[in-house]
Amino acid sequence: MQFQNVPLEYYLILSGVIFTIGIVGVLTRRNAIIIFMSIELMLNSVNLTLVSFSSFMGDLSGQIFVFFVMAVAAAEAAIGLAIVLALFRNKKTIYVDEVNLLKW
Repeated sequence: MQFQNVPLEYYLILSGVIFTIGIVGVLTRRNAIIIFMSIELMLNSVNLTLVSFSSFMGDLSGQIFVFFVMAVAAAEAAIGLAIVLALFRNKKTIYVDEVNLLKW
């Protein structure tokens, strides 16, 4: 039984669609948790692109770089959740347009 390889273009199209969904989520949503989830979608899209090109070129450097992107995504999620919890304690809301803590 022979398996056919999936073309690189399919992975790139899927990555572009996921990245677009992430951009739309960041630009249109007001909820801070949804915005962080959209940023995670965009980072996962970049990871898919890196792994796709790494597999296509036969080089492992892209797959190694994915681990660094995953570490940044984990740190972003932890720090972002801490910020959201701190904002919720102070303002009792997680909507970003209602938070104006940096104003004088």
